[in-house]
Amino acid sequence: MKKERTVSNHSADLKSGKDYSKYFIPPDLKEAKKRGKEEIQVVQFGDIEGELKTLGKGKTFLMRTYGCQANEHDSETIAGLLGSMGFTPTEEEREADVILFNTCAIREGAEDKVFGEIGRLKHLKKEKPELVLGVCGCMSQEEAVVNRILKSYPHVDLIFGTHNIHRLPVLMRDAFFNKEMVVEVWSKEGDVVENMPKVRQNGLRAWVNIMYGCDKFCTYCIVPYTRGKERSRRPEDVTAEVRDLARQGYKEIFLLGQNVNAYGKDFTDLEYGFGDLMDELRKIDVPRIRFTTSHPRDFDDHLIEVLAKKGNLVEHIHLPVQSGSTEVLKKMARKYTRERYLELVRKIKEAIPDVVLTTDIIVGFPGETEEQFQDTLSLVEEVGFDSAYTFIYSPRHGTPAADMEDNVSEQEKKDRLQRLMEVVNRLGREKNEALRDQVVEVLVEGESKNNPDVLSGRTRTNKLVNFRAPKDCIGKLIHVKINEPLTWTLNGEVVEKVEV
Repeated sequence: MKKERTVSNHSADLKSGKDYSKYFIPPDLKEAKKRGKEEIQVVQFGDIEGELKTLGKGKTFLMRTYGCQANEHDSETIAGLLGSMGFTPTEEEREADVILFNTCAIREGAEDKVFGEIGRLKHLKKEKPELVLGVCGCMSQEEAVVNRILKSYPHVDLIFGTHNIHRLPVLMRDAFFNKEMVVEVWSKEGDVVENMPKVRQNGLRAWVNIMYGCDKFCTYCIVPYTRGKERSRRPEDVTAEVRDLARQGYKEIFLLGQNVNAYGKDFTDLEYGFGDLMDELRKIDVPRIRFTTSHPRDFDDHLIEVLAKKGNLVEHIHLPVQSGSTEVLKKMARKYTRERYLELVRKIKEAIPDVVLTTDIIVGFPGETEEQFQDTLSLVEEVGFDSAYTFIYSPRHGTPAADMEDNVSEQEKKDRLQRLMEVVNRLGREKNEALRDQVVEVLVEGESKNNPDVLSGRTRTNKLVNFRAPKDCIGKLIHVKINEPLTWTLNGEVVEKVEV
């Protein structure tokens, strides 16, 4: 008989003084790769009480966030926890009592940037020894990173990972009162913790995690090690959160997961997948629902059928391909071929003729030949992506690809990236040009970054549109006629408001 996940209250862990000393060790990537059969509990986060509730009274915190939407959403939760402890946010480093770096490990450049910032703050720490300086997020889940901090950055006070954010109140108390660096990083994932407080970044778009972790183990990717095995939130918890956000007036819900298409596959007590969840969310009164990130291997026919119903399910799908060469895809352990990817695209376009497809592509993967790169260029042309995130391969310590022979020169990698970008930009311009004189629905996000007299917003297909309109349009859905398509953005003029 299949067992249902258990539910418990987590507030006791914050107050009990439970011994977590066994976790005060650097993470272990080998341990992180183990996918045990331990039952994942759904845990209800309790109120912060006692000394923890007032620890931050009169104190401020500053958060620096790097990486993907999952990290941004984690920072919202961290801000919510700190706020519940009495801390208030600040953007001034010299005013802050706590500075936290929520980090990304996907590429080497992101790590270098964080280490540069930590090093820069050494002088501030000397001036303000009471300042608590912390590092969290995906970088913290890498043993090489933790060891480097322990050895070279002793002015850091706190290190915690992606699996124990709910432990922040206790960790923050220890960081303030302990004389030694506080390090708590769990190599293996913990429970699914519900009802943690959040401070959302704006009142228009809300991120909602539907699952955590990834089991795909692409050979170039560190995420399965830093985020743990796939754990799905219960459907009733996801739908309850989305309904609550709809009642609060949010216009766009962004569903998050390292691989949203695998949602529900870890349930042992019910048959319920991502398509089922989307079909249920489609009935909630919120204008737009979108999601990221998709893995082509798990993108099934039922999901396509549900997305074709549209309504509040937008006709934009981000579908990372990474390479157009079957041989390279095999070395990447992507578990699909070029032909299978193109067949999936055909099915999607047949069901949703006006779909906009975007993607991720890596060039210069170890051993990639010119012919294999040409396969990528031809796939990009055949699919006709509206845009793509393009990257030069970045080796990540601890992943299989890092040990592969890399015989592609740095100059050749840069040349391939440039040639790929030329194709992607040309296609993007052509796709945007097709929107000339078309009227599109835009969710107005605010003032343009380049001109406060111009407003900007996004279409259902996530294209950025700039236009002149009264400030009271911010936060509303309006119709805009496109009169100047550009390569990356669109310019237009307001036709009418969709809602008041």
